[in-house]
Amino acid sequence: MASERRLAVLGSPIAHSKSPALHRAAFRQLGLDWHYSAIEVGVGGLEAFLADLDPRWRGLSLTMPLKHEVRALLDEEDRRAAMTGVVNTLLLADDGRRIGFNTDVPGIALALAEGGVERAERAAVIGGGATAASAVAALAEIGAGVVRLFVRHPERAEATASLGRELGLDVEVFRIADLAAAEAVEVTISTVPGGAELSAEPSEAMRGSVLLDVAYEPWPSRLAVLWEEAGGQVVPGIRMLVHQALLQVRIFVSGDPFTPLPDEPAVLDAMRRAL
Repeated sequence: MASERRLAVLGSPIAHSKSPALHRAAFRQLGLDWHYSAIEVGVGGLEAFLADLDPRWRGLSLTMPLKHEVRALLDEEDRRAAMTGVVNTLLLADDGRRIGFNTDVPGIALALAEGGVERAERAAVIGGGATAASAVAALAEIGAGVVRLFVRHPERAEATASLGRELGLDVEVFRIADLAAAEAVEVTISTVPGGAELSAEPSEAMRGSVLLDVAYEPWPSRLAVLWEEAGGQVVPGIRMLVHQALLQVRIFVSGDPFTPLPDEPAVLDAMRRAL
């Protein structure tokens, strides 16, 4: 059965996804003849898609707009998924259970650590969607006490702000236009698409921090260029993508995000080279 396993990344739009390259490289390195593809699935289409799957299917990577929708279709979810309300990984267990995971949270923390940031007290998050919730949770995990959210529509960010407060953070919500006057922080995480234009440029004080820009297409984003022009450090979003994908591979192989893969450094290297 293992040689017949199928997996995919689902979302809309999905043509730009680098997940197939990452996962295929990992499975080749592991000697697994598993098939991973990208499939367009829009809002409201996930339930029907899951109903048509046969026993060969082992799991799915999920991107927007499915990270919330999938939760109603699960049998179980891990702690981070339950905490953030966001699922980006679906394990189709051999006993028929559908188990949801959030690998974005540790993926963000690992990307920051690779950029030299293992702890931060004051941070900012730009954007208020599903990835912003994961960013807030990741910041809590690395010891942040203060997080400022910069969003287009403050009334839509209450769930993310409430999550931060439940995690013990001092959270305040601002409009993106307020970036120009933002106070200094140690870490800024941008969760807006790479091609998006902000209504205001981040302040010079803010650009003294490390920026993790989760966007990776197109790259560099305008925000990343502005940050580097100001002399700030930028951690590219591709690092987060690779780390969260590695955790997905762990889940698909063993069912456990905490169980390292055989010769995992070689797997990680193969994934990076695939990009």
